[in-house]
Amino acid sequence: MYPLIRNRRLRSSEAIRHLVRETIITPSDFLVPLFVVEGKGVKEEIASMPNYYRLSLDNLEKEVKELWNMGLCAVLLFVKVPDNLKDNAGSEALNDNGLMQLAIKTVKNACPEMLVMTDVALDPYSSYGHDGIVADGQILNDETVEVLAEMSVSHAKAGADFVAPSDMMDGRILSIREALEDEGYTNTGIMSYSAKYASAFYGPFRDALDSAPVDQNNVPKDKKTYQMDSANRFEALRETQQDIDEGADIVMIKPGLCYLDIVREIKNEVDVPVAVYQVSGEYAMVKAAAEKGWLDHDAVMMEQLIAIKRAGANIIASYFAKDAVKLMS
Repeated sequence: MYPLIRNRRLRSSEAIRHLVRETIITPSDFLVPLFVVEGKGVKEEIASMPNYYRLSLDNLEKEVKELWNMGLCAVLLFVKVPDNLKDNAGSEALNDNGLMQLAIKTVKNACPEMLVMTDVALDPYSSYGHDGIVADGQILNDETVEVLAEMSVSHAKAGADFVAPSDMMDGRILSIREALEDEGYTNTGIMSYSAKYASAFYGPFRDALDSAPVDQNNVPKDKKTYQMDSANRFEALRETQQDIDEGADIVMIKPGLCYLDIVREIKNEVDVPVAVYQVSGEYAMVKAAAEKGWLDHDAVMMEQLIAIKRAGANIIASYFAKDAVKLMS
């Protein structure tokens, strides 16, 4: 006897598949990372990230207007700092007229309703490429946190809606929250990189900002003493809950695809929005394989994005945001 229930009835046409689809990607799901550089008229393609660019402030203005018109309503800003402004203390990060602060103002002037999130970490400003201050072969936690708190206040003062600490120093969320409160920025949110793994997928991003950790005497050559071990699962839950207890409004898991089990675990445990960063290496692999003709770029891109959302992401930081929205439209 044939079965009365045939699951394939709900797969029999594109129309029925759309009607019963459980996971839907929309432009509102995306947070768009943008790389900002000094200069004018600069739109410089990143070699390891095809079709992605470093933008000067004038082109940043054009880009955010285009994003807004596409229905993309949130950006995450990163800056490429000239070498002559880098030091071990991240001094330039505290410059109220620095590139990040000017970028925030540029976005807000061009598109006031655009949600602006800002990277809070010292690696773009560090002469060593580390997310913290280096001394005697160590990344100093508490001294770094003090700078991150000041940095966050400077971003809020410039008009940032959310600061996004990506450094993985202990206790930085509480310090940032207290600093923002003390300065009257009670409505400035914190999106914490709560479970950021010491991943090999970050290479193209470090090319984009020239922020790879340097290999010098008595300086750690990687970030494994502060970013998480990729083998660890329960640690991610502890880190995330601690950030929420300290005042994080949104928590992030980074990278994406290799950590979807972590995304689902955290989503099941917390009551705040969960963000996932689909990182530069994930982007670059798809672009490179598609250029070789080894896979269907658009199909793989959408499958990956759906997987991230299906795992529990409320927000997806992705270099594919424009590609995906163009395809959906």
